[in-house]
This record gives sequence, C-alpha cells and structure tokens, in this order.
Amino acid sequence: MTASHREGDREKSFGQDYRPTPVDRFGQWLSARRIRHAAHGFDGKAVGDFGCGYNADLVRSVLPEVASATLVDLAIAPGLKARPNVTAIEGTLPDALEQVPAQSLDVVICNNVLEHLWEPQRALRHVRRALRKSGLAFVNVPSWRGKFFLETAAFRLHLAPAEEMDDHKRYYSPNELWALLVESGFRPREIVACRSHKLGLNTFAECKVR
Repeated sequence: MTASHREGDREKSFGQDYRPTPVDRFGQWLSARRIRHAAHGFDGKAVGDFGCGYNADLVRSVLPEVASATLVDLAIAPGLKARPNVTAIEGTLPDALEQVPAQSLDVVICNNVLEHLWEPQRALRHVRRALRKSGLAFVNVPSWRGKFFLETAAFRLHLAPAEEMDDHKRYYSPNELWALLVESGFRPREIVACRSHKLGLNTFAECKVR
C-alpha cells in the first residue's frame, strides 16, 4: 500500500454517486468564475483538470472552446470520455498524474483537490511538470476558516456530503499554500497570486511558469 493510497481512502470521484447540493453548486460556480477571470479565456488552449470530479463540470462547460482537455480522477463519466478532444486518465491521485506528458498543457486546474491527498506536494510537482512555458496553474483549497463552515454544513445541517469532509486531510492559509507551492518546484516569482477568497473560506493561488 503506497502513501498515496491507504486503507479507507475514497474509491469514487466527487459527484459520482450523488447529485451535488445547492451548496456544492454555488461553491463550484464561485471557483469557476474566479478561474475563468484569471485565465482570460480558454480558446484554443490545452487544459488539464486534475481531480476534475466525475462530471468535470468546470471543463465540461468550456469543451467547445478548448483545443484539448486532459481530465484526471478516480472515475470519469462515459459521455466525457467519448468526446473527441478529451483525454481521460482514471486512477488514484497523485499516481495517475504520472501519465500526463511533460510540458503538454497551457492551463492546469486543481480545484478543491489537495485537501483530499496524502501527498499534495507530489501532486503539485506534476502540475508544474505538465505545464508549458507561460502555462498557468490555478489551485483552490479550503481555508482553516472554511473548515468550520464546511463541517457545519456537512455534519450538523446535512447540506453537504459528510463523506467529503471526512476525506479532508488538511486546510490551507495563504502562507501555507505559498510554502507548499515553492516546496513543489514553483519559484516565488511564478506565484502570481496566493490569497483568501470566498469571504476567506478558501485559499486561491495562480501560478505562471517562467
């Protein structure tokens, strides 16, 4: 058993066996809005979504625009895998990311993924390895302030799946995420932004390979 896959770890992608709640959808919309704004569009780009979720909602919405989409998660919807501009890689993260060719992507999205991984640093190394020069990485994670609201919504109000919160390994302040990005191979000048967003409930980083 490797460090990236341990007994009790999740065996399904986000959204694979349940319908996302209004809380889930609102959070996804906020993240997608931030990423779209920062990316300045996806036209003709090779985009990767690492930990995309079963339905890859963010990238699904821009498939007509992108040149290609590389989707990585435990399981991906058959309809997505059948799309001609989609490469689907199914497997445990970060191990599955080894299948993504180096310097093959213009944009990599890692949205609400690192908090579920035992080896987030290794996953981020693959993010940087997969990016071309001037490529962009967008990383979004829940913050320590967000922990209280997420757990309240899941464990007390039952507005979100408790299994998702139980799968969290840690939360991130901007300082903690910045340090993790540097430890993973991003140089400080490549970290364009690393700050709180969603009223401080999340931490968002934008990186550009130099």
